[in-house]
Amino acid sequence: MSATATKVRLNREHCRELLHQMLRIRRFEEKCAELYTQEKIRGFLHLYIGEEAVAVGVMQTLSPEDAVVATYREHGHALLKGVAPGAIMAEMFGKQEGCSRGRGGSMHLFDAATRFYGGNAIVAGGLPLAAGLALADKMAGRERISACFFGEGAAAEGEFHETLNLAALWQLPVLFVCENNLYAMGTALDRSESETDISAKAACYKMPSEWVDGMDVVAVEVAARRAVATIRETGGPFFLECRTYRFRAHSMYDPQLYRAKEEVEQWRGRGPILRFQKWALEAGELREDDVAEIEEEVAREVADAVAFAEAGTWEPVEDLLRDVGAERRP
Repeated sequence: MSATATKVRLNREHCRELLHQMLRIRRFEEKCAELYTQEKIRGFLHLYIGEEAVAVGVMQTLSPEDAVVATYREHGHALLKGVAPGAIMAEMFGKQEGCSRGRGGSMHLFDAATRFYGGNAIVAGGLPLAAGLALADKMAGRERISACFFGEGAAAEGEFHETLNLAALWQLPVLFVCENNLYAMGTALDRSESETDISAKAACYKMPSEWVDGMDVVAVEVAARRAVATIRETGGPFFLECRTYRFRAHSMYDPQLYRAKEEVEQWRGRGPILRFQKWALEAGELREDDVAEIEEEVAREVADAVAFAEAGTWEPVEDLLRDVGAERRP
């Protein structure tokens, strides 16, 4: 494995990119929360606020040809994969211009053109899909990676173990990224799992695995570069557990009575954006006017996405059953 493949160059340009992408996700999610309270976004809404360093750190290391499969907390992953912000926002509005034509909503974003194979409302439901994509690539002789993001709650599901076993057995090029935010809905990890080191579970399948501080975007990128380089070199899978924390409730419906406010505030104090921005400014890699400029760029992008969604069109009532079931045969 070459040192170049795993090295992170923390120059001004790269620092700006890392902060820009984390702020894109944060401001987009904050706007979604606001629109939800205005009842412009309906249904379920799971926000990624607090976990931005994971998606940004990992997806810096992937190529456009690599596939991404996510869980239902996937708005940020879609943004980073290149799905148009307007198409994402329109999808959450339920408009036809959405990336899933308004049929999927917040939990089921999808865009084949960017190889973003979507969010999934089923816990652990994306793991078999990622393995299938990787198997297809391997059989076709394509040197591509399928990256799969999921929460630690997936470790309690059969699909998790079945997929890890097959990926290791068949040596499939899958990057498994566990976004361990300590709570599967309202259940604390240590109340449901006797082994709370999720990366250790992957090691049981003879799969290279490690864990990293998911609140440190640079640490995540370094670990992800090492993982991706290993996959490209060996053709087999790698498991990366990112220990992170969501600042908001599990979903907008969640009263989150299962954790203390003091715990949330303690984690907010080491939030990934706050942490990285402070370091970059103190190190002289970024200036205050850089941060202000990034905030302006992001604000314009989010405003444009909302305007696009607002101007979108509803699906005609007569089309509502289209693509729902097979056509009747005589």
